[in-house]
Amino acid sequence: MTAPVGGDGPARRKLLGGLAALGTAAAVTGCQGSPAPASGPPSQPGRQQGVTDPQPPRALLLSYDLSPGTHGATGRDAVRRMFAAWTPLLTARPAGLRDGPSITVGFGPAFFSRLGARAPQALRDLPAFAGDRLRPEAGGGQVFLQICAAAPAVCADLARRLERAAPGVLRPRWHQAGFLPATPPGGTPRNLFGFKDGTANPSAKEAERWVWLGPGPHHNATYLVVRRIRLATAEFGALPVERQEHVMGRRKAHGGPLQGGPEHTEADLFAKTPQGGYLLPADAHVRLAHPRFDGGARMLRRGYSYDNAPDDQGLLFLAYMNDPNLFTRVQRRLAGHDALGAFVEHYGSALFFVPPGADPERPLGSAVL
Repeated sequence: MTAPVGGDGPARRKLLGGLAALGTAAAVTGCQGSPAPASGPPSQPGRQQGVTDPQPPRALLLSYDLSPGTHGATGRDAVRRMFAAWTPLLTARPAGLRDGPSITVGFGPAFFSRLGARAPQALRDLPAFAGDRLRPEAGGGQVFLQICAAAPAVCADLARRLERAAPGVLRPRWHQAGFLPATPPGGTPRNLFGFKDGTANPSAKEAERWVWLGPGPHHNATYLVVRRIRLATAEFGALPVERQEHVMGRRKAHGGPLQGGPEHTEADLFAKTPQGGYLLPADAHVRLAHPRFDGGARMLRRGYSYDNAPDDQGLLFLAYMNDPNLFTRVQRRLAGHDALGAFVEHYGSALFFVPPGADPERPLGSAVL
């Protein structure tokens, strides 16, 4: 049986050993690359950090389940104590600071059922999608941490501090480190296929409509979709650049759409070639994912690359939205139709509710537990 976090079992030793290795690696890699551009303004009061804040170049994702003894009313008390202990770490960064680490916490669907609490209505396990090759141990989870910072050592240190404040409450499920490549200030990061990733993210004004939940019982909360996606980088890289661009639906050099224009020009779904065919292929990734098919709704993508081994490289797809049904609709269009599907493997999947931000008078999760 996997030992809970805070105990002395092999699972905890393995996880903390991995975190220590991440810290050691920082001596070599932590200073490479430049800070990623902001997704929007710094977090507003009442909201968790790490959503619309500037995106640091390093991330550590950790997913946990509640330990076997953590359930019902006594489990809720234990989780409340853990969150009260976490709150000073979650609120350590002054509001409005554009630099520095961030910690974002999410809850999976089973978190609420285990504790006998009412889950937000939209929090349900994502459905299966055509082409998925999901492994249970590579996705899911009841408590999720997204830790972002300038260096792996900072991420690992924060993870250790959070775990030590959770004795006997959590047990590790999966974890994965991620990074952004060197990116010019104000630029859009590129994924391991070499294309800019996040060009069509919502503006700050659009995020108010499509990312954050409005007034009501979960005001200032949001939902996070996590997908672990292995990329066939060698196979994709062997394609001619023109074919790569038709698969993606954007120009590789600058990120602009196929019909022309700079990066942030809206892709024209109706632009045609002189021969009368659509310039943007029917199976292009950009066409199938276009907000036009969802009434203009957008999700905020905050992804990271990962590189575990030459045959295990990919994308940590992280997308925030106030209605997870948006992701389901988009992914159903992509599954089985997206030309990019031949070069990707979705093997981990999860949905988390990201509650409002914490403060000394209102510990994390107080609105739902």
